[in-house]
Amino acid sequence: MISLTHYFCPTLKEVPREAEVISQQLMLRAGLIQKVSAGIYNFLPMGLRVIRKFEAIVREEMNRVSGQEVLMPMVIPASLWETSGRWDKYGKELLRLKDRQDNEFCLGPTHEEVVTMMANAGLSSYKQLPVTLYQIQTKFRDEIRPRFGVMRGREFGMKDAYSFHEDKECLDRTYQQMSQAYERIFQRCGLDYVIVDADSGAIGGSASAEFMIKAETGEDTLISCPNCGYAANMEAAETLAVPMGVQEEGPQEKVATPTQRTIDEVAALLSVSKDQLLKTLIYHQGDVKQSICVLIRGDHQLNELKLKNHLGWDQLQMATDEQVLALTGTQPGFVGPVNMAQNLPVIADLSVQVGAYYITGANEVGFHLKGVQIGETVSLHQHIDIRNAQVQDTCARCQGGQYEISRGIEVGHIFKLGQVYSESMKAQFLNTNGKATHFEMGCYGVGIGRSIAASIEQLADEKGIRWPKSLAPFDVDIIIANMKSSECVNYAEKLYAELTQSGVETIIDDRSISIGVKFKDADLIGFSVQVIIGKTYEKDHCVDITYRLNNTSVSVQPEAVLRTITDYLGCD
Repeated sequence: MISLTHYFCPTLKEVPREAEVISQQLMLRAGLIQKVSAGIYNFLPMGLRVIRKFEAIVREEMNRVSGQEVLMPMVIPASLWETSGRWDKYGKELLRLKDRQDNEFCLGPTHEEVVTMMANAGLSSYKQLPVTLYQIQTKFRDEIRPRFGVMRGREFGMKDAYSFHEDKECLDRTYQQMSQAYERIFQRCGLDYVIVDADSGAIGGSASAEFMIKAETGEDTLISCPNCGYAANMEAAETLAVPMGVQEEGPQEKVATPTQRTIDEVAALLSVSKDQLLKTLIYHQGDVKQSICVLIRGDHQLNELKLKNHLGWDQLQMATDEQVLALTGTQPGFVGPVNMAQNLPVIADLSVQVGAYYITGANEVGFHLKGVQIGETVSLHQHIDIRNAQVQDTCARCQGGQYEISRGIEVGHIFKLGQVYSESMKAQFLNTNGKATHFEMGCYGVGIGRSIAASIEQLADEKGIRWPKSLAPFDVDIIIANMKSSECVNYAEKLYAELTQSGVETIIDDRSISIGVKFKDADLIGFSVQVIIGKTYEKDHCVDITYRLNNTSVSVQPEAVLRTITDYLGCD
């Protein structure tokens, strides 16, 4: 018999000081996890039961789309990453180490290189394709600031799948199948999710989509159009050119702005709206091989990821004050685009209108220029979408709706990798014509612990965790209100045996503590069903049943308890 007297589940009354968000607070308080180090946690028995349930759902859905489970090593030789070209590109999140022979390795943050090597060694003909290989494995990313418990940890569990195809059409079919499989996973977990366009980031590839759980505490900003349903992560959200306020036309004029450097300060001094000013920003590649001048309206924010992707640069860094001075001859806050094209390419966002007049820095400390005309005074090298979308922007897709902004937690991400890795790693098969051809590849990830945390963020209430029935660590918690009553204890043990025999995962709270603490722990941990054996049973021969997810209760006769519970849980 599984009882809370002997079950290792150290619950906490107080919220741990380091806990920032609800899921982190409740996972620590409910005895699901224990902190080992920054971004590294133990999963305790109750928490591991939840993890295993989520993993079982993931496995079922991966197998349903013909996925084949493998297990790849967490420690990966540097040589594989050097072959793909990512050893120097990935950044400081890649934890590197050496063995006793001074060979370099890394802790795997993702496994594209390993699985590509695996497929290249085992797939030689188009007749074997398509193939999807997946694993549920521990990953490690050396986050600069691990936070939010298991939502932004350094060590974390992930299901990552990789598909191999003979052509793009085959990849497209599997990509859609995987998207549908992910929808079923999150539907089975009772989660409110949205699919959004996303940036492929360090993984690479031609297209990607994220599965987001809507939650106020989410780290990601989501842009959506209620008119057409378009949705995207802020990093990838498309924007249109938007009209500016009243344009101040006229001859170019230098005006004194002795201490005013920021957009807000200059706009206030000159009594103009921020959309009539331009920010002039200087960026360069990580090794300062090339620098650029970027123009964006004063009421907009630059999207550095869009800019980096447009440029095709591995790294993008804003120039330091010293670098700005060396390149432009002036200090940040007074830099402007006039005559800049002679030295640097000038790239402007779409909302910087050709022919319009703006106020910019004068390339002289203490001065700005009025009447700077784009396209005449300032020549553009590129005119592209490089800003963040904003609330009430016109939708770039339907051009009829207006954007709304919400918060979300990324729990899944799917990619069309194309031949990014198969080309760099020379992974090939023989096509129908007997010609060696590079694989078309797809990549599909689900965060295991992150999905669990997202469920808590979305469903928790003031009492604690409210698990969907598919994820609760135990289906039923039998609470014995009076351990001194042999009548209550005997019936509780009898009911435990009946439920267990019927396939209902049950734990019994036989601790010699107050009934109030038992109730609080049951609500905190979030068991699907609480069965209270107490005064009602002794007095009226009735059993009280509480459903945690919707916080409703019923009283039934003992002979109806088993059927009532199994009907609720959907047991056969």
